[in-house]
Amino acid sequence: MDTNAEYNSVINYCRDLFLKKTKDYGTAWRIMRPSSITDQIFIKAQRIRTLELKKISKVGEGILDEYVGIINYCVIAMIQLELPENAGDNLAYDSIASLYIQKVDETRDLMFAKNHDYGEAWRDMRISSLTDLILMKLHRVKQIEDNDGQTLVSEGLKANYQDMLNYAVFALIKLGLAEQK
Repeated sequence: MDTNAEYNSVINYCRDLFLKKTKDYGTAWRIMRPSSITDQIFIKAQRIRTLELKKISKVGEGILDEYVGIINYCVIAMIQLELPENAGDNLAYDSIASLYIQKVDETRDLMFAKNHDYGEAWRDMRISSLTDLILMKLHRVKQIEDNDGQTLVSEGLKANYQDMLNYAVFALIKLGLAEQK
């Protein structure tokens, strides 16, 4: 098990899909407020939890697709957090591709630092626990957003999005996406 190779394989799949959608739709997501992006991630995580419990999907897309969506919406959230308000709604494809890589690289570095300290404990976790951790982080993000982004002693929004992205990557690795792609 090579975490770096598995992580990169999952991210490459997610990035390719993200960039294809960017070609199709442009950066229409720029219109979204941070709270709306958080709610999109929540919808995906809640759907995963529902599918884990009910074991049946009636709309065709499965858990794997939802985790991919969480990763890409987390990247969108981090980009939105750092772009100036006057950046405009239509961003250049090359700029978005570069920002995507930048946000993922920062998040991967955080993952390796935490993996060092935690000894890759995620490998022994249940996928359902990763889903629950994402949902918990979403509740934290919603509270931070309700507090106008202010925290007293806690991590900020970006750190929570990074953790959710990493949990989703771990879930996809455990679901076998790294080997499939």
